[in-house]
Amino acid sequence: MFKIKYLVGFCCAWATAAVFAQGWVPQKNVELVVGSAPGGSNDKTARSVEKMLRELKLVPTSITVLNKPGGGGNIMFTYVNQHAGDPHYLMVGTTVLLSNHIVGTSRINYSQFTPIASLFNDYVVFAVNAQSPIKTGRELADRLKKEPKSISLGFATSLGSHNHITAGMLMKAMGASPRDLKPVAFKGSSEAITALLGNHLELVTTAAGNVAGHVQSGKLRVVGVSAPKRLPGVYASVPTWQEQGVNLVYGGWRSIMGPKGITAAQVAYWEGVLKKASQSAEWKKELERNYWSDDFVTSAQFRKDLEKDYNDMKAVLVDLGLAK
Repeated sequence: MFKIKYLVGFCCAWATAAVFAQGWVPQKNVELVVGSAPGGSNDKTARSVEKMLRELKLVPTSITVLNKPGGGGNIMFTYVNQHAGDPHYLMVGTTVLLSNHIVGTSRINYSQFTPIASLFNDYVVFAVNAQSPIKTGRELADRLKKEPKSISLGFATSLGSHNHITAGMLMKAMGASPRDLKPVAFKGSSEAITALLGNHLELVTTAAGNVAGHVQSGKLRVVGVSAPKRLPGVYASVPTWQEQGVNLVYGGWRSIMGPKGITAAQVAYWEGVLKKASQSAEWKKELERNYWSDDFVTSAQFRKDLEKDYNDMKAVLVDLGLAK
């Protein structure tokens, strides 16, 4: 038994050393920056990544998760942007980086950062309070079509976020105008969920993992998910929108990005350790626990995907009346 453990430890150490042999390794504490408050999917992503890299000993220095909420992610973007060329600053990138630029709330665009890897896809659930008269997705869709202003829709982190876009796509799929929604943006999903629990909102669109505990406890009810197939666990009985006659499949990617100007060797280092982490059994458990869809994309492909996503997102945001 001792020999087997020793061999496993030796192999892990060798694999880590092989990554370090690329010519660059972190020399000081690494900041992993999140553009939202603690508790939401972005924060969970950062803390899961930090945990994996630390427990698997893939990085020789400490990693600190730093929350920079506000401005719909713009405070984080500005902060990381100020550290151009320094690979010790990373951020959790989301589609907000694209939408903020499209709608004009930020001059910072995805071209001002270095794509390292897209980690997974996070599908959106539509949650109501358990006391809500809305029992099914079909009932929600009918009410949104007839009386859209009667439903206050909460989400994070800004107007035009993928949570907002998903609701707009629902409206469009029903033949209604996405501009008729009554949106309320919060700094983090946890704040939106708290408002829903207090009956200050009628509806929240958010990541599945953010409300799973409240669904299990009976405080919230999910009436539809934007995934291509049913989610597991507490959502196994919740039909997708497609099952309810609405052609809606949409989710938001979560990625790791660096500031502009870091070298190819530095990108390769971070891409390498993230890929190793994504292949671990521990990471698979994180994906399952948070209802994240495994969809790891490396730097070169992710860079290409960003341009397409930008153009596709712009079309939806025009429908929402947030872009021209």
